[in-house]
Amino acid sequence: MLPAGTLADRVAIITGGGTGLGKAMALEFARLGARVVLASRKQENLEKAAAEIAGRGGEALVVPTDVRDPGQVDNLVNRTLERFGKIDILVNNAAGNFVCPAEELSVNGWNAVVNIVLNGTFYCTRAVARHWIGQGRGGNILNIIATYAWTGGPGTVHSAAAKAGVLAMTRTLAVEWAPRGIRVNCIAPGPVDGTGAAPQLWPTEEARQAVIQAVPLGRMGTPEEIAHAAAYLVSDYAGFITGEVLTIDGGTWLGRGLFKGSR
Repeated sequence: MLPAGTLADRVAIITGGGTGLGKAMALEFARLGARVVLASRKQENLEKAAAEIAGRGGEALVVPTDVRDPGQVDNLVNRTLERFGKIDILVNNAAGNFVCPAEELSVNGWNAVVNIVLNGTFYCTRAVARHWIGQGRGGNILNIIATYAWTGGPGTVHSAAAKAGVLAMTRTLAVEWAPRGIRVNCIAPGPVDGTGAAPQLWPTEEARQAVIQAVPLGRMGTPEEIAHAAAYLVSDYAGFITGEVLTIDGGTWLGRGLFKGSR
C-alpha cells in the first residue's frame, strides 16, 4: 500500500468510476491525496461513490458521461478543467461485457462493447492528451484490459478484440507520446469479486467456484488489490514505466500446465 500523499495535488479522471474497480480506484486515489473526477452513464452510482469519497475526507467531481460520445467526452474534460484547472491522470476503466458464442453475437452486441471499450478509450485518451500537448505538460494514462486480449477468450470475442485494440493503442501511444512526458500503461485484472462484470461472467456459485479452481493462488482478487496496483502505475514510483501491462490475476493466464501441482 502506497503512503498517503503519494498522489497529493493530482487530478484524476476515472471512467466507469461509480462502481466496481472504478470506484475502488477512486477511493484509493483519493486516500493518496488526489482529487478525482468520476464519469459514467449512471448519475446515481456516481453520486453514491462521490459521497463515500467525501465521507473519507476526499474530493470528487461527478460528470455523467457516455464515453461513446466524443462530445460528452469533451464536456468531461472541460468540466474537470473548470473545477480543478488541470488533469494529471486518466484511467480508462469504462467497459461492457457479456458471454455469447461468436456465431450468435448480434451486430448491436458487437458494436456496444467495441464502442465503449475501444472507441471510448480512444476518445478519452485523445481529448486528455490534446490538452496536455497543448499545455506542453505530461501526464499518466492507465487503461484497464484483460489477459484474454492476448490469450483469446471464447464467448467474449467482442471484448477480447476490443481490449486487444486497447493494448495495441497503449503500446503505440507510449512510444509516440513518451517525448512529451506522457506515460501510457495497462493493468490486466483477472477474476475479481465485487465488480459489475461478475454477474455476467460467473452468474452462479458453481461457476464462481469453477473460476477459482483455475486460479493458481486459489482465490478471487479484490477490488482493493487492483486499486493498489493502479495507484502505483500512475504514481511517480513508476516514472520509468510506459507501454507495459501489469497482470493481476493470481497466475491464472499462465495456466497450470500438464502437472497440476500439489494442491
